[in-house]
Amino acid sequence: MITFFTSPIGLGHATRDLAICNQISSIKKEKFLFITGKPAVDIFQANGYNALDLYAAHNFNVNDSMELTSIKSWILKYVLFYRKCKTIAQGIVDNYKDCTIISDEDFASLAIGERKKRKRILITDLTETHFLNGPFSFLETRMNRSLHNIIKGCHRVIIPDYGDNRDNLRYVGPIVRKLSITDRDALRKRFGMDKETIIVTIGGTAAGRHLIAMMIKAYKNLLRKMDLQLVVTSGPSVQKTEIDNTHIRNIGFVPNLHEYIYAADLVVSLAGRSTMDESIVYGTPGIFIPIRNHFEQEQNAERLGYKYTDIFRLEFLIEEKINASMKRVIGQNGADAAADAILEMLDG
Repeated sequence: MITFFTSPIGLGHATRDLAICNQISSIKKEKFLFITGKPAVDIFQANGYNALDLYAAHNFNVNDSMELTSIKSWILKYVLFYRKCKTIAQGIVDNYKDCTIISDEDFASLAIGERKKRKRILITDLTETHFLNGPFSFLETRMNRSLHNIIKGCHRVIIPDYGDNRDNLRYVGPIVRKLSITDRDALRKRFGMDKETIIVTIGGTAAGRHLIAMMIKAYKNLLRKMDLQLVVTSGPSVQKTEIDNTHIRNIGFVPNLHEYIYAADLVVSLAGRSTMDESIVYGTPGIFIPIRNHFEQEQNAERLGYKYTDIFRLEFLIEEKINASMKRVIGQNGADAAADAILEMLDG
């Protein structure tokens, strides 16, 4: 059995792990067990995988303007969350005596695996954090030191980005789910996309409510001069009734969001790594607005030329993207290379 410890914070970890497991299954018959929490557990179970809802995710504090707040408090709560995860992971590792630990940014399971002398594979695009400044930065410095040691101690580290392999690091490029149907017109017909379609997604947390509200406002203004359709995926953490459904389609949470992104003409999203990678690999133009003060999302967005203040320029950016004549270019999917790297370790 392949045991995956998947961070339950958001859905990005779950979707890329799903892509890897689907690829492994196409090569070799394996059983998988996912240890995670909501909302990640929902997507594994929706795709027929065995997943245990054991981790209670501690999400960021984001205010109504989509700004990260109470960062010091979140760091302290994350430390407590990490300790609870170590206790849970130890029970799983003790129960499955010969399991290889595959972790998608669940560092607690890797710490237990090192203590138990188990083979450890890490999937991550995060090598250190930069949330704190000032007198409390020593807390993050200690966390980053531990993180560096964990990464160095893993037998293999799979990074969904581009770079040169060295030591135990394997760069495989963006990892996304493969499409069951590559005929985009057929998907558009199935999803009722009969005009130029924008899809808005905020992932697995409620942090993007403000983005949805600003997007709906921009969309209503654009309807005066453009024939568009707006599809909102409010995700598993925001109730459909919380969204103003006037003139839009709100499909809530769907397990095949990647197919909607491929079929759409434009995706507008928070700057989470998973959706950005899907946009890049599927060739769908995107606008990515980071949570303010969230260093990882701000770095992700900056790579593609976006920043938090672009949330006030959505109408202009959407019109610019829709009117641009762009040929779709399908990028390379790192799921194959990631699956091969894992199988090499399992068979070695």
